[in-house]
Amino acid sequence: MNDIRLPFQNNRNFMGVPSHTQQPICVVGAPTDSAVTYRSGTRFGPSSIRDASLMLTDGVYDKFPVDIAEYCGDAGDMPIVSGNVEQALSTVEKHYATLCKNTYVVCLGGDHSITLGIMRALTASTGPVAVVHFDAHCDTWPDHFGQPYGHGTWLRDCIEESLVDPKHVCSIGVRSPVDRETREYLSGKGGTTISAREAMKLDPFWMAQSIRHVVGPSLPVYLSLDIDSLDPSFAPGTGTPEIGGLSTIWLLELLDQLGDLRWCGMDLVEVAPAYDHSQITALAGATFAWQHISCVSQRFTST
Repeated sequence: MNDIRLPFQNNRNFMGVPSHTQQPICVVGAPTDSAVTYRSGTRFGPSSIRDASLMLTDGVYDKFPVDIAEYCGDAGDMPIVSGNVEQALSTVEKHYATLCKNTYVVCLGGDHSITLGIMRALTASTGPVAVVHFDAHCDTWPDHFGQPYGHGTWLRDCIEESLVDPKHVCSIGVRSPVDRETREYLSGKGGTTISAREAMKLDPFWMAQSIRHVVGPSLPVYLSLDIDSLDPSFAPGTGTPEIGGLSTIWLLELLDQLGDLRWCGMDLVEVAPAYDHSQITALAGATFAWQHISCVSQRFTST
């Protein structure tokens, strides 16, 4: 008699995929919340996303019909020590650099500061990249309450370190109150910010055209998706919720429309399961990651 395992009986890898060895895509966790400003708990984000992803096992995403288990492995979690943001960034950079040499990486956070470490590693080989950034916050603060790095400084840091081309950065969903200099930093560098109210007035198809215009055709494009870009009714499990956000179905449709961009990597950050209800935040994060991996898997289906 053949053993039959139900989804919740699988290994705890993302969607039950095998541990990463030679697959062209990998999922890796970055469990840290040393750089948060309000509620802690994103160190448990990777495990909660993986748990929620188990119900997606054996699924084929309708827009991109591919079984990701054929192309994707789970590399586990980075060994990040809590309490030291700069050391955490160094660990992220080191481990991401090793992974991205031979594989397409989808990183599960963790707080949003990890993106700076990711970008330092990724752009060492790609050069400056374009960025599609979904977030309730602009993430262009000059410092973190007197400290150099925080989860709200990474985008400014990336621009000032020339890791991204600001003219090809599009931040979508921004709505938190912030001082004028911080809010206008990206536009002052030539980038684009689209508030949640502006975005939700547009059909995802037309929103996608606006984003394509910003990122352009020439640069590789990095996707950084902060779960708090969603309205708290869709994603309560996050550390700095802001009302008036994006809806889950709207963002799913928009990411479908952007599926053929020259993606070079993705992170999914700021899931804090202690504040979640019925795993809806973790499930949203898992589904966005699955959607993106399914899209990127198309590159390998004919090889």
